[in-house]
Amino acid sequence: MGRPPYTITEKAADYLAKIVETVTRLELGTGFKRDIQLHRENRLRTIHSSLAIEGNSLTLGEVTAVIGGRVVAGGQAEVKEVKNAYEAYDRIMTFDPYKIADFLRAHKLMAQGLVKEAGRFRSGDVGVFDGGTVVHVGARPQFVPKLMSDLFSWAKGSDLHPVLKSAILHYEIETVHPFADGNGRMGRLWQTLLLAKWNSILAWIPMESVLYENRPQYYKAIEDSRRANDSGVFIEFTLSALYEILKKTSSDLLAAEQDNEQDNEQVGYGEKILAFCVEPRTREEIQAFVGIAHRERFRAKILKPLLESGRLRMTIPDKPNSRNQRYVRV
Repeated sequence: MGRPPYTITEKAADYLAKIVETVTRLELGTGFKRDIQLHRENRLRTIHSSLAIEGNSLTLGEVTAVIGGRVVAGGQAEVKEVKNAYEAYDRIMTFDPYKIADFLRAHKLMAQGLVKEAGRFRSGDVGVFDGGTVVHVGARPQFVPKLMSDLFSWAKGSDLHPVLKSAILHYEIETVHPFADGNGRMGRLWQTLLLAKWNSILAWIPMESVLYENRPQYYKAIEDSRRANDSGVFIEFTLSALYEILKKTSSDLLAAEQDNEQDNEQVGYGEKILAFCVEPRTREEIQAFVGIAHRERFRAKILKPLLESGRLRMTIPDKPNSRNQRYVRV
């Protein structure tokens, strides 16, 4: 196989730069690395999305219930898929992304009890169908072991950035189709593995949820790359998906942490103000007392919440903007 055919476009290079920047911000500028609860929620989203792409009908709530040991109404095979995927992702950092033995071990975890050849390369031909139409035929089974060995050897020796390499391996796994079943799940797992080996926080980023939400574009990127015999389109698409979920995760965390800071600020200032307003005080007096110069910020973030909570009241409530307005503790 040698070097797989790929092109790194300007757009892909731009996404790579943005991903590196956003990962750094997420790792060093937020509490994501220590947020165990968010890690768990994201892992469940990953499992739900990766299985849903393949047709598993369980909802995110049902996937959460299965992992929590509760009984759900889904079929036995779908429940088994969830349990298997959870075990495979739970052990993700124990796999070497360039070892065939680990690749097979991961497939065995993912497919045990579901596929006869779990943990083994397929012994027969396989195709991908769209309704009754064959849209892709995997490599002949006798060629699969060498194709995968060559792919992993290239990946191990390549100096290409791991983010780019992860997309190429995902695509090539989908193209070779080394297993009787579970190729899509393994492609997504292996991309996540390479990403997590580059930066461990990426083990907890649910890129699969973006792929699921954009399934038509995901399938089209695979098909366009196959027609071109070049994974460039697929690289662009998966990097855009990764950047999208990283950007959302980072902005959501920063917003939540800012809200927490404001809540803490309100609590700290609130107690001081209530102690100060045993006697009626003007807004200017209160602001000077707590040392906040910005009037609108003081009104919106400090004074208004105290009034709405009923712990502070106006002395002239029917004329809130009166020059003689005072504030007193209730």
